[in-house]
Amino acid sequence: MAATDTKYLVFDIESVADGDLVSRLRYPGAGLTAAAAIARYRQELLAENGKDFIPYTFQVPVSLVVAKLGRDLALQDLVALDEQQSRPHEITKQFWAGWMKHQRPRLVSFNGRGFDIPLLELCAFRYGLPIPDWFAEDARNFDQPRYRYNTAAHFDLHEWLTNSGASRFTGGLSLAANLIGKPGKMDVAGHMVQDLWDAGKAAEINDYCRGDVLDTYFVFLRSRVVAGDIDVKREHALIEQARGWIEQKAETSPGLARYLAAWGDWKSPWP
Repeated sequence: MAATDTKYLVFDIESVADGDLVSRLRYPGAGLTAAAAIARYRQELLAENGKDFIPYTFQVPVSLVVAKLGRDLALQDLVALDEQQSRPHEITKQFWAGWMKHQRPRLVSFNGRGFDIPLLELCAFRYGLPIPDWFAEDARNFDQPRYRYNTAAHFDLHEWLTNSGASRFTGGLSLAANLIGKPGKMDVAGHMVQDLWDAGKAAEINDYCRGDVLDTYFVFLRSRVVAGDIDVKREHALIEQARGWIEQKAETSPGLARYLAAWGDWKSPWP
């Protein structure tokens, strides 16, 4: 498939804390191991606000799945970057290199502007990876791809659903997916990723990330119906085409098989 054939990259990240960084900055001189530092920080966060999710500034990506779409919005492929080794530096490099290889296609995410992209930018900083086309500092502010309201470069469905943060979208991606009959969260959720990683269950993390990307894709299709880019008939055709693709891959992918088992179809309220 030629790089120019891909016009959209729908993506999602799963990340874990860098325990050495947490130990060094949060508890200097305490002599905490990476695991102990993470555990202590999570306990503190849980006591403070009821959630133990460590801020992205202390995290690194261990799973990044990308769905490639053509100009016609059809699913072309679903790829987990550096799947066999889950190296944060390589995941970061492959993401930005892939964006350039495909000639800067439109990114599509759910809350990617609030989490995924800031993490990938920080990782580029951490690993010394130049991404000048993303920052485009010589361009006008509103033409820079990372500009918050540049939806031509990055279409964040959370931003779209909330009118750029004007409302609170309780329920997240899982709710949006369920509204149109798709699985949403199943047996894994984001707060479980750190523990899965510590238990050596990288494959389960990648499967979870695949499900989130597929949910994001189907939510994106419905957003294009609402925006008038396609009609429901075309949306249904794209969904069925994607379902056929997933069914083929599910023969060798337990995660995709579970996704299909939880599959649902949107029910129109009109006869």
